[in-house]
Amino acid sequence: MPETEPAAPTPSPAHDPARNATSPVAGAATSPVAAPAVVPHSRLEDVLGVLTGTWTVSFGVSLLTHVGAVTGGTAGLALVVAYAFGLPFGVTFVCVNLPFFAVAAFTKGWRFTLRSLASVLLVSVFSALHAQFASLGTLALPYAVLTGNLLVGIGLLIVFRHGSSLGGFNIVALLAQERLGWRAGYVQMVLDVLVVLAGLLVAAPLLVLVSALGAALLNFVLALNHRPGRYLGA
Repeated sequence: MPETEPAAPTPSPAHDPARNATSPVAGAATSPVAAPAVVPHSRLEDVLGVLTGTWTVSFGVSLLTHVGAVTGGTAGLALVVAYAFGLPFGVTFVCVNLPFFAVAAFTKGWRFTLRSLASVLLVSVFSALHAQFASLGTLALPYAVLTGNLLVGIGLLIVFRHGSSLGGFNIVALLAQERLGWRAGYVQMVLDVLVVLAGLLVAAPLLVLVSALGAALLNFVLALNHRPGRYLGA
């Protein structure tokens, strides 16, 4: 009868390296988990991202202007001024943002500032294109306000993630998040409340109420998706 090989000894938990690498027992050795690598956006990706984001924002603003609604941020402030004085939104949007770029230049650097200025100019140009080529027809007020604010929120997320902003309150919100650890969406929400309330000067109370709900939706989108450490792109 042939001799059988003895069974391989079972390593004890104290000497099992595979077990010790992941053992939750106190005092057991643990191997560090490698942090995921950050893959930066290429220059082409940044350009396409900013173009996509600003186009999305501009179409959302077009839906809002079509029904005479307002929203938060400097876009909302520009709408209030445009409604009050009969000015085109694109020109007003650029002028309202100019003071904020001085702050951005000293706190965020020229690269961020120039990208943000380019984004603001793109929103202005795209808004004019929508007014020229898009015939929106009849839109229900709640649909236009909610859809418009969703598009603005989605577009802002895209712009943020490619190292830019739409100036104004976006710069203040991003600085508060980076310097103080406050959520950018919540900071923007407080500022937006003030802008929407200013809408009472140029719009009916019911329209301002619906606009306030839309602005809250926009900021909920930002607060839910834009927070430190969640997005690894650069």
